[in-house]
Amino acid sequence: MDHYRPTVGTKISELDTPCLILDLDALDHNFDRMSETFKDTKVKLREHTKNIKSPALAHMQIRKGGTVGGVCSAKVAEAEVMVEGGIASVLIPNQVVTEDKIKRLCVLAGRADVTVCVDSEENVRDISRIASNLNVKVGVAIEVDTNMDRAGVRSVEQGVHIASVANQLSGLNFRGVMSHSAMFGVPKDDEFKNDEAIKYYKKTVELADAIRAKGIAFDMVSSGETFSYDMAPFVDGITEVEGGMYALMSTMLSYMDGHFKYAAKILGTVVSQPKSNLAVGDIGYRSIASSLNTELPVLEGYDEVEFTSMHDEACLLTSKAEMPLTVGDKFMLRCPQQDLTVNRYDNYIAVRNGLVEQVISIPGRGCHN
Repeated sequence: MDHYRPTVGTKISELDTPCLILDLDALDHNFDRMSETFKDTKVKLREHTKNIKSPALAHMQIRKGGTVGGVCSAKVAEAEVMVEGGIASVLIPNQVVTEDKIKRLCVLAGRADVTVCVDSEENVRDISRIASNLNVKVGVAIEVDTNMDRAGVRSVEQGVHIASVANQLSGLNFRGVMSHSAMFGVPKDDEFKNDEAIKYYKKTVELADAIRAKGIAFDMVSSGETFSYDMAPFVDGITEVEGGMYALMSTMLSYMDGHFKYAAKILGTVVSQPKSNLAVGDIGYRSIASSLNTELPVLEGYDEVEFTSMHDEACLLTSKAEMPLTVGDKFMLRCPQQDLTVNRYDNYIAVRNGLVEQVISIPGRGCHN
């Protein structure tokens, strides 16, 4: 476990490493961007907390405005952390199917506005039975598959059927429709990115319209993510966007650099310089992550230095010419996958103007169930 808590006012150059740095100016920029985008539209933001894993950061975004006043969280355990941290509305954009987890879901529904996604009649009936026995009401939304090819209904007819069942059962509040999409790889241009975003939004709205045509009322059409956030206000019927990666940013979304800034970074120290163009840093797999190791982190501020390999406790940095870093020098890495990286730390070391301003806990770390 990482329990490092430097004192307020500590210089970045004096921090122990590796540590998770949170650039507060960059975070403010990202939160302001979302707030400005949605404050005067019918669409609002529901920040996805699988990336930040901290109620404190979620509250920061909510206070900025332009949100639904709540978040979405990937797991029941993450939702529990958010509700415990004072978040009043939580959407779980995944299925919860086991008896134990449904009971935990029901306990949460007694404390906050909680909605879970479903894609099968059996799951809906199980949630209804347990919620009714515990005398609570759980919100449910139909997940529709857009392009992820994982959970979610595969046809409008299937979605309408499940919605009809859910709308008639006790212990449930039928809330609406939800989807998640992804941009696989780097889009060739903004026009392509925007067209794809609108296509996925419209597929979600299609199911929502079909359910309403059956006389079923609801208020949630939840969709979108960071790559598509700015297109949501142009699609009639979308009520909220589940952006997550925007908050901390990721090199996986480098094509969004013009929208958001890199707020989460890993600070390291050079521990060896075995050759004139090679440096060894103290950041390894245990302190930074990449999804399926398909991308490596990016060194900030040194265009001539490349992050070339990563091991358990160390990384190799290679320079095209003479290495500008020497033993004892600090360096900063941008993360390719911030939610996996954040999961390795207990605290954000929040900095501004080169000094530690606060230490923010990450209670959502390790919430796997």
